[in-house]
Amino acid sequence: MKIEIWSDFSCPFCFIGKRRLEKALEDFPHKNAVTIKFKSYELDPQAKHIPGKNYAALLAGKYGMSLQKAKEMIEQVKQQAKEVGLTYDMDNLQNTNTFDAHRLVKFAEKKGKGKEMAERLFHAFFTEAKLISDHHTLEELAHEVGLNRREVLDTLASCKHSKYVREEEELAREIGVQGVPFFVFNEKYAVSGAQPSQVFLDVLQQVWERENEKPILQTLTPENPETSYCTDEGCTIKEKDK
Repeated sequence: MKIEIWSDFSCPFCFIGKRRLEKALEDFPHKNAVTIKFKSYELDPQAKHIPGKNYAALLAGKYGMSLQKAKEMIEQVKQQAKEVGLTYDMDNLQNTNTFDAHRLVKFAEKKGKGKEMAERLFHAFFTEAKLISDHHTLEELAHEVGLNRREVLDTLASCKHSKYVREEEELAREIGVQGVPFFVFNEKYAVSGAQPSQVFLDVLQQVWERENEKPILQTLTPENPETSYCTDEGCTIKEKDK
């Protein structure tokens, strides 16, 4: 089974949704037959890092809400993160552009480290409050998952893998992705949002059953057809066929 996940590293529910899916996979009997691939999606392609900009103030300004309302929303997100074992440092979060982070994941995939790189980026952004648009920060994070520093810096300094990021973002638009996280199972079944683990487990089981069930033909002939036929016990010849 293939699972494609459209997400952004600045999306708090993408990390939470990732953990909930992982929890569901722990209870899924066919988990060893599941492959996961992260797809690129930018919540705000025009985002820029503003040093010293408080995340609550950023949310309040972006969504036209009061600062108090933004703080309450942040607390709710932190609580949901805590429930799946994550610690979010929202006070020191460094909101920024994530395009190069997505390019880095595409590079990491070529080296067989795509899932590890995605996990490291989420943790760096939300738990460690690192600036994941900074190339030296990305170099260090990539090195931690086993990637070559020089190759990483050369990639980031170029336009390499930009094409793949843009293609995945375009595909997201084509299939109707309106927000992230967005999960696609076997290119047929979609689940939107950071659903509870039980919902993911139910989806995994349903997709597995649908994709692996034996085809059952529906007969269109009468229950006792007046025609000749053979079985492993012999042949029957109806009068009308003589």
